[in-house]
Amino acid sequence: MPLIKSVSGIRGTIGGAPGENLTPVDIIAFTSAYGSWLLEQTADRPSVVIGRDGRISGKHVQALVQETLCALGIDVIDVGLSTTPTVEMYVPHTGAAGGIIITASHNPRAWNALKFLNADGEFISAAVGASILDMARRASFRYATIDQVGTHQRAKDALEHHVQSILDLDLVNAARVRAAGYHVVVDCINSTGAIAIPALLDALGCTWTLINDEINGQFAHNPEPLPAHLHSLMQTVVDEQAQLGIAVDPDVDRLALVAEDGSYFGEEYTLVAVADHVLAHTPGPTVSNLSSTQALRDITVRAGQAYTASPVGEVHVVQQMKESKAVIGGEGNGGIIYPALHYGRDALVGIALVLTMLAERRTSLSELRATYPQYVISKNKINLEKGVDPDDVLSLVRRHYREAQTDTRDGLKILLAGEWIHLRKSNTEPVIRIYTESTSEERADQLAAEVLALITTSV
Repeated sequence: MPLIKSVSGIRGTIGGAPGENLTPVDIIAFTSAYGSWLLEQTADRPSVVIGRDGRISGKHVQALVQETLCALGIDVIDVGLSTTPTVEMYVPHTGAAGGIIITASHNPRAWNALKFLNADGEFISAAVGASILDMARRASFRYATIDQVGTHQRAKDALEHHVQSILDLDLVNAARVRAAGYHVVVDCINSTGAIAIPALLDALGCTWTLINDEINGQFAHNPEPLPAHLHSLMQTVVDEQAQLGIAVDPDVDRLALVAEDGSYFGEEYTLVAVADHVLAHTPGPTVSNLSSTQALRDITVRAGQAYTASPVGEVHVVQQMKESKAVIGGEGNGGIIYPALHYGRDALVGIALVLTMLAERRTSLSELRATYPQYVISKNKINLEKGVDPDDVLSLVRRHYREAQTDTRDGLKILLAGEWIHLRKSNTEPVIRIYTESTSEERADQLAAEVLALITTSV
């Protein structure tokens, strides 16, 4: 499997040959490049916050990252087993120069990754990422002398800071949630959600049941929080007569919900529900990416506010949110970005806002879901034959839909009446991903079939 280098970080499978997988050689090289970039940004001795999810390879990768940073003369603040949003928030809290999150998010157990943060606790920009990749390629870094090596300290209050910051938010009403007496079931997917989510639920006065809560990296199912992987959660919610089911990915930045009747609320609708709550209290613009449901646009317009779509990727969503001064935004994969807390996807703040909303409105999750526009997304892909240029394929499809409004900032998005088609080419393999959305599963699949047929018969 090739080593994947993108705005989402450096990721790959553990083991194998350097440059082709995430090996010790690669981990040291990219950490050295990132640390060297930090050293260029400040005249002072910098510190870096590091944290990891519950993956099998986490300790191994963390040891390499930690010792490499110290070898560069950088102090390490180690939060240990943690979540992506917790690390993001702890960087500015400690005044660190940056952060490294060791997680491959929803990827399977054999994967791991390095995700780099700036001093604001946000993912580095594409331009900075490119410069770090160039440094790594050229081995353009120097290590500290023996008297200048960095130090290591273990931090124990990162999660406490994260949870308390959520409780302090104006739109989180802990008293109302406590009074409601909710019981919640959580699928921790054998990672750090088993630490973070109970801490938040305890603070909100909820009782809880955990499944897949042993933090061993041996994921009980595919770690992406999709309905096909959540049958145990759905059944446990019904069996325990819980008011809510929660599923997260291994680093707890994506949130999917299960209603009290065991039905899948839909990760696309996590952001819709949170935005509904935020817009009701603090009207303002919203943002999601081009592949997210148009239901967010619909409820934003219904609230008399402006909606904007960004290219896919958290960095792009955050950039658009800042430009638009959005009050809420994120991605349809269950990624909530609430700027009143921080500019990063955060399942914990999503949980607190949803519970507050249910308590204030005295409604159930299934009743809430029925109030939103009903859309279905179909996700497909097509493998291209050797020698076929993906850009030629996108041009072909664009010509076919020339009467429709299109957006070419990230592949090709075709905007139709009440539905859309989005094609994106992969940066790592000869594949074009085809996402379609309409008001029914049948129609969404039909749109995808039309595009697939057009490509296969014309290329």
